Amino acid sequence: MAYISPYKNYDKFPEKRIDSPPGSACEGYAAICRTILEKAAGREKCIVAVDCYPGVDMAELTAGLGGLSAGMVVYSDDCFIQPADFTAAIRDNLTDDRVFGRMTCRRLEDYLDEAAAEAARSRIAEATGLILVIGVGAALLAQPDILVYADMARWEIQTRYKAGAPNWRSDNGDEPFLSKVKRGYFVIWRLADRHKRELFDRMDFLLDTNRRGEPKMMTGTVFRQALETFAREPFRLVPYFDPGVWGGQWMKGMLDLPDGPPNYAWSFDGVPEENSLYVRVNGIRLEIPAMDLVLYRPVELLGPKVFGRFGAEFPIRFDFLDTMGGGNLSLQVHPLITYIQERFGMHYTQDESYYILAAEEDACVYLGLKEGVGKAAMAADLYRAQAGEIQFPAEKYVNKFPAKVHDHFSIPAGTIHCSGKNAMVLEISATPYIFTFKLWDWGRVGLDGLPRPIHLEHGLNNIQWDRTTGWVRENLVGQVESLPAPEGVTAQRTGLQEREFIETIRHRSAGKVLHERGGSVHVLNLVEGGEAVVESPDGRFDPFVVHYAETFILPEIAGPYTIRPYGISEGREVVTIQAKVRV
Repeated sequence: MAYISPYKNYDKFPEKRIDSPPGSACEGYAAICRTILEKAAGREKCIVAVDCYPGVDMAELTAGLGGLSAGMVVYSDDCFIQPADFTAAIRDNLTDDRVFGRMTCRRLEDYLDEAAAEAARSRIAEATGLILVIGVGAALLAQPDILVYADMARWEIQTRYKAGAPNWRSDNGDEPFLSKVKRGYFVIWRLADRHKRELFDRMDFLLDTNRRGEPKMMTGTVFRQALETFAREPFRLVPYFDPGVWGGQWMKGMLDLPDGPPNYAWSFDGVPEENSLYVRVNGIRLEIPAMDLVLYRPVELLGPKVFGRFGAEFPIRFDFLDTMGGGNLSLQVHPLITYIQERFGMHYTQDESYYILAAEEDACVYLGLKEGVGKAAMAADLYRAQAGEIQFPAEKYVNKFPAKVHDHFSIPAGTIHCSGKNAMVLEISATPYIFTFKLWDWGRVGLDGLPRPIHLEHGLNNIQWDRTTGWVRENLVGQVESLPAPEGVTAQRTGLQEREFIETIRHRSAGKVLHERGGSVHVLNLVEGGEAVVESPDGRFDPFVVHYAETFILPEIAGPYTIRPYGISEGREVVTIQAKVRV
């Protein structure tokens, strides 16, 4: 079936324009080199450090910066321990699992080869002229006169992993994609983020390397100004879309996505760890990882109470799961809090919920166990299914609830679940999105032709066997509580179970709805209606227009705000779903 949007206004390239002086941004290596040289002019000795996020194409970057004509080039990667030694040093973090590792608490400098680093520092100290120090951790080797940070978003890094790029300090380009993501997620990105966080206020320039051969650079002053702007007013992340073995057709038509992939299964448009921000400076659009905002201004973004609980992490995630014309998701469960802490080093777990944006008549959600299910019998059938002896009889063991538009299913960790086919799900959850224990995948292989990872031992250790039909129906399905609201406004608390730290509230109105803060960052989606505008009662930010199915974020420091129908929805009802942390 073809799905056609009645609105055709979903913005796939949201951006903010940053007012800045001429010359605040440039593009192309020739212009970038000229800009750096202009800043270095008149110095007898000038150390230029180009520190890099792991994943930046060092061959391209080094060649592109050849226009600096540096008298000496020092490669910081040569000052870290050898790849084999690095792999050995992080062995406990990698584990033997195909998908899951253990979060590192280490720092980037812990993996320096001290002899090599000291030799490099001595060479830099003795040299004159323009010295280029380039690579991951370059700022660890010198106090630069000019600090450039070459950045890249994690989604782009993962795209390059799929194309054969190795991890940093690894010769593993031919390893499976999931193995490379595991190394990034549990080790490399954590080291890099801790290092980058210390450099924000020192950066003279931010270099965007997300598009091959199309580098763009802005001054550190404007970069920080952009992050300050995002931290204080509504914004959207740059969405991305990916096919999957169970993927559907709704997003392709409703969000006007390009043809090519057979389907689109996922969209992440509310996950700062993965998504980017677009900023336009002097007519040039630059892409920066949204995690830069979380790392640089976490208190303003999250609110002091949420920051005090989670630190510089964004705890709420919105994404889409499209099975319209597709198949069932894998039958799965997420880890309990003690399990994720002890096994994986995470301090909070993946509680979640499914909000239904669209559904065919046969749409359903698998949720919780049927009454009287025996653990031993179900486990035996799961192991037999994994061995290929049987098709797992899911409906013998798991409840199957009909799903229709605006239904909201709560899925606290430990609850067996999955979306069935022919549903369009807005998934609202805590952010540790990688921790899905698949129990049964309906006998499929992935798009890469390999069996998708199944984690029966992890899963069986986390299933809450007392979450059976009666309890699930009473606690997780259709839990709607009406809240006090002005005339013409319907406000309902819905979806998230009381043990989950996220609270969701749905508002429906043809007029203006006031949203108080409650001490938390807010993440919202316009789940019905073509267009709405977000406004500040006290003028803290300019009006911000959003469209159907767009996720948007209100930093806590932005204060109270209103949402009302706008443009094509003027005079008609619009519906938002709002998520915040209970504080």
